[in-house]
Amino acid sequence: MQIGKKGRAVTSISTADADRIEVRGRDLTSDLMGRLGFTEYFFLLTTGREPTETQRFFLDLLLVSIAEHGLVPTNQVARMTYAADPDFLQGAVAAGLLGCGKVILGTTEIAGAFLKDARARIDAEGITVADIVTEYRDAGRRLPGFGHPLHKPVDPRAQRILELAVEKGAAGPFVGLARETEAAVNEIWPKPLPMNVSFAIPAVLLDLDFPASVLKAIPILARTASLLAHLAEESHTPIGFTLAHHAEQGIAFERTEE
Repeated sequence: MQIGKKGRAVTSISTADADRIEVRGRDLTSDLMGRLGFTEYFFLLTTGREPTETQRFFLDLLLVSIAEHGLVPTNQVARMTYAADPDFLQGAVAAGLLGCGKVILGTTEIAGAFLKDARARIDAEGITVADIVTEYRDAGRRLPGFGHPLHKPVDPRAQRILELAVEKGAAGPFVGLARETEAAVNEIWPKPLPMNVSFAIPAVLLDLDFPASVLKAIPILARTASLLAHLAEESHTPIGFTLAHHAEQGIAFERTEE
């Protein structure tokens, strides 16, 4: 018995025979290899289209901006997993990626949904982004893509992304909406709440016609590179068990009453 909606049993990404590999309608060896960089190839794989130079530039920029951010939980769990079995590199990478939820890395996708919904409501209902921010404040809801435990009063990555979008002529309605949201938050929110990189990323990508359904792929792809870098370092400068030790030392035991 099939579970879920039945769809057409097709794929449009690639096919191969004995002497040819075709990817998105292009010959892998005679066309793509040696012509496309990996960022361009990722865009082609994901969208079925080769990127424009502006799309390639910003996809590169965004991947660089989000890849590495120190010993964040995803990197810590990967290093501890690797320490437990250095022959299981893929398992350590997978352990790190499994931590990519809505708090860590998933905010890009949620912020993109906020931007699309806000744009639709502004157009359909005649309200302002300030009205939407006020709704979030009054309902006690968190604004996706705003706030950061370290980067205050601004996230320099977010500012650089939006500045370059304007400089390169890539800023469209969603970058404009991001700036309007930032201004509204600064005016309405009861405490300082900086726009972080996870709000700037979808704003630029949506203006560059990147599919909203795969926005989360950008931080996942970027952080995979970071995970591999941390595991390469872990192989010759191991700190995985040190991280585990400090976690144990930092948590007090408290006996519960029966």
